[in-house]
Parts: sequence; C-alpha cells; structure tokens
Amino acid sequence: MQSYAVFVPHFHWDREWYEPFQVFRHRLVEALDIVLDTAERDPEFRFTVDGQTAAILDYLEIRPERRPQVRKLAEEGRLALGPWYILLDEFLCSGETIVRNLRFGWADAQALGRAMPVGYLPDMFGHVAQMPQILKRAGIAHAALWRGVPGSVAGHAFTWAAPDGSAVRTEFLFDGYDNGLDVILVPAVIDRALDDYTRMTAERWGTDPVLAMVGTDHSAPDPRLGEWIRAGRDIRIATIEEYVTAHARAEVGETVRGELRSHVRGNILPGVLSVRGELKRAMAAAERTVDHAERFLATWGGPDAAGETPFLDLAWRKIVESSAHDSVVGSGTDETSEQVGARLAEAEQAARGVRDGALDRRAAVVPSNAHLVANPLPYDRTAVVEVAAELAADSYAARTGDGTLLAAQPVAAAPTVLGDETVPAGELDRVLRRIHRRELFGKLIDRYTLDNGLLEFHLADVPTTPDFDLIALRAEVAEAARQHPGPWQVRTLAAPVVTVAVAVPTPASGSTAIRVVSGTAPQNGAVRVDRSTLANGRITVTVEPDGTLELVGEDGTRLTGVGRLVDGGDRGDTYNYGPPRHDVLVEKPTRVTVEVLEQGPVRGGIRVRRDYDWPAALAGDVDRRSPDTRPVTVETLVRLHAGEPFARVTTSFVNPAADHRLRFHIPLPEPVTGSAAEGQFAVTERGLTSEGGWGEFPLPTFPASSFVTAGPATVLLEHTTEYEVVADELAVTLLRAVGAISVNLHPLRDEPAAQHLPAPGAQSLGREVAVRLAILPSAHAWRGAGAVRAAELFRNDASVRRGTAPASTPLPVADAGVRVTGADVAVSAVRPVDGGTEIRLVAMAPEPVRAVLSGAFQSVATTNLLGEGEGDPVDRAVAAGEVALELSPWEIRTLRLER
Repeated sequence: MQSYAVFVPHFHWDREWYEPFQVFRHRLVEALDIVLDTAERDPEFRFTVDGQTAAILDYLEIRPERRPQVRKLAEEGRLALGPWYILLDEFLCSGETIVRNLRFGWADAQALGRAMPVGYLPDMFGHVAQMPQILKRAGIAHAALWRGVPGSVAGHAFTWAAPDGSAVRTEFLFDGYDNGLDVILVPAVIDRALDDYTRMTAERWGTDPVLAMVGTDHSAPDPRLGEWIRAGRDIRIATIEEYVTAHARAEVGETVRGELRSHVRGNILPGVLSVRGELKRAMAAAERTVDHAERFLATWGGPDAAGETPFLDLAWRKIVESSAHDSVVGSGTDETSEQVGARLAEAEQAARGVRDGALDRRAAVVPSNAHLVANPLPYDRTAVVEVAAELAADSYAARTGDGTLLAAQPVAAAPTVLGDETVPAGELDRVLRRIHRRELFGKLIDRYTLDNGLLEFHLADVPTTPDFDLIALRAEVAEAARQHPGPWQVRTLAAPVVTVAVAVPTPASGSTAIRVVSGTAPQNGAVRVDRSTLANGRITVTVEPDGTLELVGEDGTRLTGVGRLVDGGDRGDTYNYGPPRHDVLVEKPTRVTVEVLEQGPVRGGIRVRRDYDWPAALAGDVDRRSPDTRPVTVETLVRLHAGEPFARVTTSFVNPAADHRLRFHIPLPEPVTGSAAEGQFAVTERGLTSEGGWGEFPLPTFPASSFVTAGPATVLLEHTTEYEVVADELAVTLLRAVGAISVNLHPLRDEPAAQHLPAPGAQSLGREVAVRLAILPSAHAWRGAGAVRAAELFRNDASVRRGTAPASTPLPVADAGVRVTGADVAVSAVRPVDGGTEIRLVAMAPEPVRAVLSGAFQSVATTNLLGEGEGDPVDRAVAAGEVALELSPWEIRTLRLER
C-alpha cells in the first residue's frame, strides 16, 4: 500500500497549434512568470518544463533578466529542463533529426544548469521502435510517455526495448499527462479525492506511490498548489525525474519491444500522416539538403568548414522546430501551417548555401566547359544527371577525366535566337543598358558585330574570347548610330545548346568531372522504349489500356494493375480519416492517353494522362458525397534509368475537390499477412490490424519513411507517407483533403481531438499535388530486394555544378571521400567536426553485419550519440585509412574519424 503520493507540477506546451507560435509564446511568458515567481516564494516547489528546452529558450528571449534564476533552479534540480529541444512527432522526421533534436536539447539544458536525463515524451502520436536505443546511447536510462502503449502493460511502468535489445525503464502515463488535475479540482477535499483515485487505479501502482501529473496544455499550476498539498496528508512535490529515479521502486514486470502504436489506452491520431502532404515533402527536402551540405562539407570544406557550422545549426534547429507534434503533422490552423512551411523553406535555403559553397570549392578545379557531378552517398554509384553543353552534333557522349566515354542522350535543345528587334538609332543606348558588364539574357557576350544598321550579339555560357570592353562597345555604337541614323536591327544569338542525360559513375562521397563531346559510347543496361513498354534489362514496365502499369522484375516477379487510383470521400479532420457512411469511390478513368517522352538509352519516359470526375465535396449530409463533380486530369510520369531495378513514378494533378482521399494502389499477386516499413533507424514489420480499445477505431494505416514492402512489392518513397494493406492491395495515400482541425462528431473517433476550427488550407484546393515514388518488384522481400540501398539511391540525387576553372584546364580525375561498404548498412550522417569527421552507421538487419570504412583518416573512435567526450578507440587496426567493424543487429554506431 502506498504511504504517500507524488505530485509533479508541469505544463504541456505546444509551441504552435490552433494559434501561431508568437501568440502561444505570449501565453508561455505569462505561465513561466508564474512558475518562477512561485518557485521563488516556495522553496519546496518543483516544475517540469515539458521535456523540451525550446519553451525555456523562447521565454528567456523575452525575459533575459531571469536567466540567473532559471540556472539556479535547474542546478538545484527544482526546474527540470530538456532533454529534448522540441517535443517532436517521431514518425514524421528522420532518425537523424531525432538525434539532432536530442543534441540541441541536451546542450541547451546543460548550458542553463542541468539536463533532465529522462526521455519525456508525453503527447507524441505513437513512438518509434528505436527510441530506447537513441536514449540509451545518449546516456538516458528512463522514459515517460502516454500514447501507443499496448494493452499487455498492466502496471504504471514497463521495460521498453529497441530492436537491438537496448532497454529503458518507461513510466506509463496511463491516465494521460494531466491525471492529477481532477484530484486538485476541489482543493478542500484533495485527501478524499486522492484516496478515491488511488482506489480506482490501485492495480496499476502496486507498492509505488501514486504519480499525479498536475498540469495540462498551455497553463501554469496554481501558485497555491504547495499550500493545498501541505494542508493535507503526506504528499511530495517532485519533478518527473525525481519520481522515476527516487520514488518508483517496484520491480518492472512487462517488456515491450519495438514501436508503440496501440490505440488501447489513448488515441494516436493516425490521420496526421497524410494531411497537408506539402509539409511532409518540405520536411524531407530540408533534411536531405542539410544532410548533403554536411557530407559535401566533410569532403571539400577545407580549413573554412568550421565557419559554416552556424548556418548548419540554424538549418537543423529550424527543421527540429518544425518537427513538433503539432507542426509538421499539419493539425494546426492554416496560419500555423504556413509558418511551418516557411520555416522549413528557410532551413532548406540555409543548408543550400552551405552545400553550394562546398560544391563551388570542388568546381573550382573543373574547366568551365565541363561539369562536376557530386555524390552525397558514401558508396560508389552511377547517377543519371542532366547537363547542358554548347555543342551541335549528330551524336553525343561525355568524357571523364580518365578518358572514359559515357553515353549521352539528348533530351532538350535551347533556342539560338534569343532576340530580334528593330529600334531607332537614337535608342540603341537603351538596348546596351541590358548588358551588365558582360552578361546579357543570362549568358555572356562572346563577341559582337556592328555593321551598317545591324548590331549582332553572339552569346555563350563559356566565351571563347578572353575580354569584353563594355565602354568601348558603347563608344562604337554611338559612332555607328551617327553614321547610320536610320532604324537598326538588333539580333541576339546564342551558341547551340543541347541538354543531355548521362549515367555518370561517381565514387563514394566524391565527384566525377565530365565534358560533353561529339561521338558515341556504349551503354550498359540501356533503356529501350517501344510504344507503351520500357525496359532496361533489370525491369520491364508496360502501360495497360486503363493507364495502370504492369511491372516485371529481374527475378521474374510480375505486378499488374500498379497505380490504380481510388478516390473516396473523407468526412474526417486533420487527425483522423473519416469515411462517409454512403461513400462513392471513383476508380475508373473516363479517358486515358499515353505519350512517349524519352526513348533512351540513358533514360526512358512515358507520360500517362487519366481523366476522372471527382465529387466536388461532401453533400449537405456529410455521410454522402456531392452529386456535383469536378473534372481532373491525373498525370503519371513513368521513367526508367539505365541499370536501375525499379521504375520511377511521379503522379501529379491540380486538386479540384474537397473532402476526399486519393490512394495509389498496387495489387498483390497473393494475400499477405503484413508489411515491413523503414523509418527512424529500423525496418518495422506490422500485421494487417491495429490494437484498439480507447476512443478511436484502430485503422491500420501506418507510416513509412523511405520504403514499404508488402509481398513482392516494394515502394520507395521520397518522404514519410501513409500506407495500408487492404483487400490484398498495398495502398499509398497521395492526398487527404479535409477542412477542419478537428470535427466534434467523427465516425472513427469518440471524442474531439481539439477544438472544431476551420482549416480550409488542408483541403489543398487548387494546389498542385505531385508525389514521387518508385516501384521495385522482387520475390525476396525487402532485404533480398536491397531496399535500404535502393531507397537511398532513389531519394538522393547527385548534384551537378558547371566548372569555374579556365576552359583550357584539364579535366580532373574522380575523387572520393569517406566510403562505407557492407550489406544492410545505412549511413545517417557524415559531418565535419573539429579535427575530423563524425559518421553514424546503422545496421539495418536482424543479424550482425560487417561494415568497412575507408578514407583519409588515421584513427577511429566510438562516441555516444551526443558526440560527447574524446570517444573510445575502436579496437581494430586502422591500416591505410581503412577499418572493419562488426555491428550488432539494428545497432546505431557513432564514430569519430580523426584526420
């Protein structure tokens, strides 16, 4: 029997949600003023700042004078800060973003006095499988959370184990993070209310004291809380850290492995995976850009690399801020979602500047009539890129620095006549004002002719003449105008420019320089296009009369009906899909057209256009779709690259309708019992159902980050995407359009998820929707298909830069950076650090894997996930810049490579 209870004063602070950030910050400042004033008056008062340092940093930006008090309280353990920077949605960002979140939060909290070593995750919409390992490798042994815990957990704590076996003791906030508020609802009867609550929940606590979380969203505890508690019987005030480390002592029974996505004790609101897809795309694009910036900087940053760190930190912080569980999820107002989108755009822009600077450093040794192709991935690859060259020929090839010829496929030609006009002689100076030093119409003036009423400019990307004197030209034109006062013809001509596609072998973390030349070259794995069929020797794709695709993989696996589009109604909200009771599904197009765009051999492309009539919205009765329809053309671009075992598919349309869900279906040849999806350092296997029991229907729609596999179908993804295995088909959500943050009456949820506020932007009306994915047929599941590596190739394009060295400079040979080899080894980060490079490896397999690292380093040390300390030397000989490592199943290993 419990001898006392523990009350934890706290608040839960959504940085932005149904109000934008600055409005919520105004409330935050008021709330933390109360907290700090209360702590100053009451030496027994404790407060937990929601596990995130963003709240205290946002406060101190407005109240900088209170920093000393915050630091003193944190050092004393009375103000629990961190360990996170922001409370994130774990499924809608990358595993690397989770790591950076923890790093920022830990460092910020330590700088303010002390970081709380508890993985506090009170309101996330489920939890990723590898979270226990992430916490343990940061030195954190405890977690505390609410949603997603399965029904097998009977107590108030359990052991949570990651796929690698790492485990943390986890406090289960089974009654939510506000369970203590009802106990203090009437201060005069706290003792009686606590007794009643203890009896009602006794089976949960065993011999441990009751944990009463006294706080909720966006509000500070009453300043009189301490007085109320001291007026009663034995109640202790503590932080959540103090409860789990000093008060809860009973042995933990149950062990739960892997992700937590059960609906049994709390809503996990799975519809956030598919609403406002533009935010999910922006998140992935920003993550990808900053990741590439770090990798290129590690290879070509030189002595100035450290100077770029503030820009990278800025980009990462904006990404992490946007990962908040009411931000990237899209469950806020339109105003809030627009700010999230703008923040992600800023992150991408800051990272792009760093990335481009690193590429410019390498491009400085490449001649200006050639191009640099840079590979962000730490393994060798062949990347299909487009480059433009000033050349007119019957056939084209690309030459590398070692003399190798590569096939080059013309895909576009630019016009050579950019301007042809007649102007009076007196207005020729107005024409000359278009010239900016040497630039005209985005190109450079190579030469000009001036003769008897004709002024002709010849432009080039790379001029053949060394100098151009604009002052001399103006004087010549003035004299010519006096000699010929009549009308003048002004012609602006560009050198012939052809754009070609080239499959370029590029080394790990390195680059290859190419120059387009006249000629031909053999092409291994060449793409062939014959009317409605594309093939490259590894995969064949045929467009069927109804616009769907038949795919045949290199092992003979056949998928038919791929890309069948199913559009249905949605009377739900940003949190949950809600099917109308009398739904109308639109599956068959009214018209199909097929057009060949590219014939190969480097790249083949076919465009399929399908016309549909979609109901305009829900009817007045929300359980029916409107009889009024809107026409829509859905365009599907199917591409094959030479040598790739998958088909690249982009589906795009301008959304004309409201209140609906559109899904891309892949029929499976045989029934399956589940799926496997990659995300956040693991591949999670799931069944066909979800565990229910709380207040929402356990709809088995799940997240996938870079790929999902069901049976012989693997779908490679550009960003986190919702999927479901339904009726022996894999369905990937392309769009879910709704008009409210939360609806009061929902067919699949018992209670509102928030206020019923309009969110018209979530309808995506008039917005172009474009979803990129790839289909990989294989009978050997995700591992046999090489899905981890294929997904990386699909998501991470090579970067292309025109050289900036003089055109006479010899083409440099290919150069490489850090290389990682090993089956089922993923690399989530390669970044420059003082004196070397930090790299994070992940064993993406259920058994041990071997990784070999090579590069310009002399020693290797293992660090914790926070990158703290000098690191433990790897017990392996580093010979000639190479080391072999044995990784445990699903292990996340952080290494420091010293130059």
